[in-house]
Amino acid sequence: MSPARAGLRVAMWSGPRNISTAMMRAWENREDTAVIDEPFYAHYLLATGVQHPGRDEVIATQDNDAADVAAMLTGPIPGDRSIWYQKHMTQHMLPEMPLDWLDQVSNCFLIREPAAVVASFTIQRPDAAAWELGFAQQARLFDHVCDRLGAAPPVIDASDVLKNPAAVLGNLCTRLGIAFSPRMLRWPRGPRASDGVWAPHWYAAVERSTGFAPWREHVVKLSAFQRGLVEQCQAHYDKLSPHRLAAS
Repeated sequence: MSPARAGLRVAMWSGPRNISTAMMRAWENREDTAVIDEPFYAHYLLATGVQHPGRDEVIATQDNDAADVAAMLTGPIPGDRSIWYQKHMTQHMLPEMPLDWLDQVSNCFLIREPAAVVASFTIQRPDAAAWELGFAQQARLFDHVCDRLGAAPPVIDASDVLKNPAAVLGNLCTRLGIAFSPRMLRWPRGPRASDGVWAPHWYAAVERSTGFAPWREHVVKLSAFQRGLVEQCQAHYDKLSPHRLAAS
């Protein structure tokens, strides 16, 4: 794969039921940034057979060749922008998919405590398997990037972002070598042309938003099945959590 062209490509790796779409909104509201929404989704759906809402439309409208997608993500930044924010789901990176293209982007990791993820995800997929939550894949990607960099890449926790978005995003921008923009804190209500075709099934809350939701402490009550999922994911979250950027 040829070297990436000029510009900053931010690959943000998150699992589902996080603030990943709100984070994409924040970056898209910068004047210097283009965004892309879950570019490996079609490949993931075809390879796994997972039945998600809007599956057929995603497969029909998105490139499903993983190698072609990786080449596109390291190619020219759309709209002649200087930054390309790439929203990725960790579970989309299947074991057989090459990771060499990660060397050509700036990898960041968005994490969320497993109990909250499980409680939210199992509302729509009550029989979910742990691999669908992306924690193990996130840890694998994190280890890969650490090995290549010789240091930990930026990690941000959803709860820290919601408690103090300006501070956490400011620290993230500093780590990425760019200036923080206050435009990242507020955005217009409504859908975006950049949203994936799956938006009608998943993005109702973020389409109503104009900024990050205020942080609230939630008491999560889990079934035995849900607790089992959390137990399978907790160690992977705990691996990344010590590296999270401070909110001050």
